[in-house]
Amino acid sequence: MTDDELKMLKKEVSSKKRIATDWASKIHDVVEDTLWSDYRNLPELAEQAVAACEEWASAKAKYDEAAKG
Repeated sequence: MTDDELKMLKKEVSSKKRIATDWASKIHDVVEDTLWSDYRNLPELAEQAVAACEEWASAKAKYDEAAKG
């Protein structure tokens, strides 16, 4: 794998991590600011966060494997 391909994989990992962090931030906002009015949204937000974390983990495993050489 070329250096450019590794950089692209690493960029994808970073992007997936940012997306997962965004979902976590949305959950945090509900808990901190609007829990009593928006608590019903938590299961959907949690599902989205888990899916985003799984996508990040998959991308990271792909990058880690490629980085080994």
